[in-house]
Amino acid sequence: MTTDTPAISPQAKAHILAQALPYIRKFHGKTMVIKYGGNAMTDPALQAAFAEDVVLLKLVGINPVVVHGGGPQIETLLKRLGKQGQFVQGMRVTDAETMEVVEWVLGGEVQQDIVGLINGAGGKAVGLTGRDGAMIRARKLRLADQQNPALEHDVGQVGDIVSIDPSAVKALQDDQFIPVVSPIGFGEQNESYNINADVVAAKLATVLQAEKLLMLTNIRGVLDKEGNLLTELTPRRIDELCEDGTISGGMIPKIAGALDAAKSGVNAVHIIDGRVPHALLLEVLGDQPFGTMIRSH
Repeated sequence: MTTDTPAISPQAKAHILAQALPYIRKFHGKTMVIKYGGNAMTDPALQAAFAEDVVLLKLVGINPVVVHGGGPQIETLLKRLGKQGQFVQGMRVTDAETMEVVEWVLGGEVQQDIVGLINGAGGKAVGLTGRDGAMIRARKLRLADQQNPALEHDVGQVGDIVSIDPSAVKALQDDQFIPVVSPIGFGEQNESYNINADVVAAKLATVLQAEKLLMLTNIRGVLDKEGNLLTELTPRRIDELCEDGTISGGMIPKIAGALDAAKSGVNAVHIIDGRVPHALLLEVLGDQPFGTMIRSH
């Protein structure tokens, strides 16, 4: 997959820019939280397109905040160390050794790759973990079994967010930087916690009162059992899809976080296809529905 586009006439380019103007005006000065993951993080052409999109949004006066995952990269390093990753209800089981790998991969390798991509595209990105500026305070996640809520799963150093202090993010935004956040929190005893990146993105969007929360995935959006795209989801429809197994595994925390953000004042929450070049611009500066929008009611 490449980001090459056919030659466009100057008149067509002017028309495209004119169509984007109302959206640029509408979103100028607003914050958008972007959950970055999936193929968009591993395909070089998609990486370049993503970085260009983020920089362009910043240049037209929109404030992007990137929250990234890194599941495949963590899995690769664990296998090199002879460890097999385990998951319970979409959450990675994180013992002490796995937590060291998570911190090294998310707060180091992956984060700095993203920072470098954005800087290479002409932006000024700065990497943060939840420790920086005491941003993400967390506690051990108590994960109830979906079938039997009285039963709890011990998933190790997986965190539940206690609070988010967005001061560091806001300070960077005010200085024209683009924050890139790794989903690592810290507890009362200074212990580290691995937190689901979808959950961090949703909570951060809520705290920042973001205009949009954009979650990049490896599918067109949320699909029904026949593979058709569901362009809008309400809480009632989400419950139905969870009950019949249409929404399962890693999609559960993604949808739950998106719904929480929508209920907590984030104006629009979209799950979009990160495999499409320039997916962010198609969603933010276009007038066609793209992906799945989560509604609060």
